[in-house]
Amino acid sequence: MNQSLHSLEELRRSLYSAVVCDALDQLGFRDQSPRIALGCSTWNIGTEHSVLVGRCRTMLWADMYELDPKPYELELRSVDACCPDDVMIAATGGSLRSGIWGELLTTAAMRRGCVGAIIDGAVRDLDKIATMGFPVIARGTSPYDSLHRQRVVQIDVPVQIDGVTFQPGDLVFADRDGVVVVPQHIEKQVIERALDKVHGENKVRDAIRNGMSASQAFQTYGVL
Repeated sequence: MNQSLHSLEELRRSLYSAVVCDALDQLGFRDQSPRIALGCSTWNIGTEHSVLVGRCRTMLWADMYELDPKPYELELRSVDACCPDDVMIAATGGSLRSGIWGELLTTAAMRRGCVGAIIDGAVRDLDKIATMGFPVIARGTSPYDSLHRQRVVQIDVPVQIDGVTFQPGDLVFADRDGVVVVPQHIEKQVIERALDKVHGENKVRDAIRNGMSASQAFQTYGVL
């Protein structure tokens, strides 16, 4: 794993999805954020908003239409293997067949140090999860249990959401603007460029507030 010189706490304080996307653009990685609406979030129902930053822990889900001989087996194994600062990435191909993430999985994941979940599918118990202060971002909600409807078929493997690949251990950022994943082999460069961009944006903002036009500010600092 590419170890950054910056702590995840520092990144949570300093960065956000849009500026990380800009840094990825500069390096030629222009498709690192799913262009689908993951519009269901604990942030939308009154919980404190902060940028979710952590390491991808992945689950690949599939729909099923028969009795599951080993219900919940791999999802429980994945949650029990969580490490501090993990973000659970659940890829379902967009299926809303059931609520694959809920209160009990949240409780177990939080106990292991997991800091959030990104669900390309449906969740349930959203109000209860929100009261726990655990960020969840999903396509939608469903009261249905996943039992005999969906199951995890692989864990800790590369998964895709809207064609964007999430590798186990990749750095992921999520906020109300969207989800952005940073491949490990360019992580250091992306973080350095993103922090530089934040510094530049602060200068531009101050210059405009002090009377400089937007055009002049861009010509002076080259940041927009």
